[in-house]
Amino acid sequence: MLTPVNLSDEIEQPDLFLPRRPTTVEETGLSLSYISDLVLRSLYVIGELTGQELSDHLALWYEGVLDQAIRYLRREQLVEVKGAGGLSERAYRYQVTQKGVERARELGERSQYLGPAPVPLATYSAIMQKQVIHGTIVDEQRLREAFAHLVISTTLIQELGPAINSGRSIFLYGHAGNGKTSIAEAIARLFSDAICIPHAVIVDGQVIKVFDAIHHTETPLPASEATMFDRRWVYSKRPIVVTGGELNMNSLDLIYNPISKYYEAPLQMKANAGLFLIDDFGRQQMSPRDLLNRWIVPLEKRVDFLTLHTGKKIEVPFDQLIIFSTNLDPKELVDEAFLRRIRYKIEVGNPTPQQYREIMRRVCAAKDVPYSDDGLRYLLTEQYAKRNLELRSVHPRDLIDQTIDMAHFLNIKPTMSPELLEAACRSYFVEL
Repeated sequence: MLTPVNLSDEIEQPDLFLPRRPTTVEETGLSLSYISDLVLRSLYVIGELTGQELSDHLALWYEGVLDQAIRYLRREQLVEVKGAGGLSERAYRYQVTQKGVERARELGERSQYLGPAPVPLATYSAIMQKQVIHGTIVDEQRLREAFAHLVISTTLIQELGPAINSGRSIFLYGHAGNGKTSIAEAIARLFSDAICIPHAVIVDGQVIKVFDAIHHTETPLPASEATMFDRRWVYSKRPIVVTGGELNMNSLDLIYNPISKYYEAPLQMKANAGLFLIDDFGRQQMSPRDLLNRWIVPLEKRVDFLTLHTGKKIEVPFDQLIIFSTNLDPKELVDEAFLRRIRYKIEVGNPTPQQYREIMRRVCAAKDVPYSDDGLRYLLTEQYAKRNLELRSVHPRDLIDQTIDMAHFLNIKPTMSPELLEAACRSYFVEL
């Protein structure tokens, strides 16, 4: 039985939100019996532990929370004191009794989750509402600073700004090699503030593991707040989740492990309050129509519905900036009705000759190759024009890499000479 958590004691400061550590069983939102089960399972699996070690392992305060669970377990003769390393109860060493072993094995048949205590789903939803991504405002100056390492037009910046501030969905389309992924990564760097992400969530007795070190980056807590922080949460940079052709329908719902008997949160839940980039949209292991059908309600209502293995549907927040990136024709991917549900459609076009020149100049400087206007003129008139090629933002980087490889082979200094550029183009561009 779960009890509601009182959120009135949250630690709040300007630009800072931290959930306060619970000092009573009631404030955890968990029942005494559930916390006791966590303690018993930990002692059974890990072995003998002190009260402080249990507190660290379960991320629960000892006085008022774990001491209550341990007293209950001792009364039921499931746990006993093995010894003491000090005078306080925190220093007592606890172990399971034979009766406790039998009980712990029964608990393992239900769930083998072992780690920081979960937070109730209602608490998770309430706290995520305080950390929404769509409340983040980006102005033009900040956007230009974030894109300073890219050569990008003013028009594109002015299209991206409102789209980012919407906190909803962005559709980046255009030819491959023009920097759509780099733009998405630059957008992600805009969200440099930290939020709180739970290690795990519990609903109807089912545990959902949320924190994922692949997508979440833990950051140090302010020193003045560390002792007051609810350690069931992780203070992390806003998540950045990137997926591509490997995305399938199963990865968008709860992933139940029949052996461990708990769930892994789907990608969009891990991306909450952050950025979710779907790269190479249209090349997933499901059709674009199926994906957008799955997300019709979440995109509009900002809530998602996930299914437990019992068949029960649960409601979770759906709050992230979603970027769909594709080099396919949008009209070939989905029809107009579906495309309308993606708020902002932004084309990332080919660079102009002036932009191409600036990209080439920056690439040469970064790779210690002397830049040459004559070399660029040769490249555009003798190679691009005669081969009938379109400019792509990625070409300068790749072609200079090719010239460096060729120069090293010939044991000469890399330059933008016609000979090296011609060799680079011959091995880089394909004519069928």
